[in-house]
Amino acid sequence: MKKKMTFHINNMAYTINVADELEPEIIRFLSPEKHVNTQDLLLAYIRRTQEFYNFKQDIKEISDKLPPL
Repeated sequence: MKKKMTFHINNMAYTINVADELEPEIIRFLSPEKHVNTQDLLLAYIRRTQEFYNFKQDIKEISDKLPPL
């Protein structure tokens, strides 16, 4: 199911539709309940990118340990 989320960035409102299960992931770094500026938005993006990169590295390490098929 889709849910509408509104973020206030640089005093402008942006509403997006997201899957319900994604909401907790989105609000970990970007709160829909406070006004944010471009710097906050960039910081949230960098944190999420870093998290994804770490996850990717973990998957690569696990894959490297698996025997080739």
